[in-house]
Amino acid sequence: MRRYPFVLRLATPEDLHEVRRLVCEAGEWLRGKGTDQWAKPWPTREERDQRVLAAVENRKTWIVWDREVPAATITVTGRANRAVWSKPSFECRLCEPAVYAHRLITARKYAGSGLGAGLIDWAGLRGQRVYDAQWIRIDVWNSNTALHQYYQLRGFRRCGSCADPGYPSGALFQKPVGAIRKPAFPQFTESVANLEAATNFDLAVC
Repeated sequence: MRRYPFVLRLATPEDLHEVRRLVCEAGEWLRGKGTDQWAKPWPTREERDQRVLAAVENRKTWIVWDREVPAATITVTGRANRAVWSKPSFECRLCEPAVYAHRLITARKYAGSGLGAGLIDWAGLRGQRVYDAQWIRIDVWNSNTALHQYYQLRGFRRCGSCADPGYPSGALFQKPVGAIRKPAFPQFTESVANLEAATNFDLAVC
């Protein structure tokens, strides 16, 4: 039987293998879902792994733990990737404080548990608490229309596309943080040891 709440902690370099494993597991599952998302590492495995490592080392990646089992992960930052969120192909103000979510993955064992939705809401509310974020934003794989619909059902609005047509995760979505409600019964709690150390958001500069 699953026990809630799980614990949410910042990933450390020692957790890198677990994050990569979650990425690979998600890629294998997606291959059977009519999308080419993560069919192969983009643009190469080496560069993908370097991005994952950098996010962990820069304290941007979090893992939800079910005791010793990684159940889900998310990477969050306060600064847009300007190669993705580049004018004139989007309809939002990058100078407005926002949370940018990346690599949101739920382990297949926990699929349908709501952990992914809970992590998205947590990221938005935490950004609001720490630096008054007004938006939570995410870039979604172009061909994964089912995922587009998922985010739209959760209150996200399509706000443009990456100007580079070759970038595979170029469908841009955002949601006002004010539309997120704090859960009455959270599925996970933040590790107390991480709360103070994890307030160093890399914020957008206008």
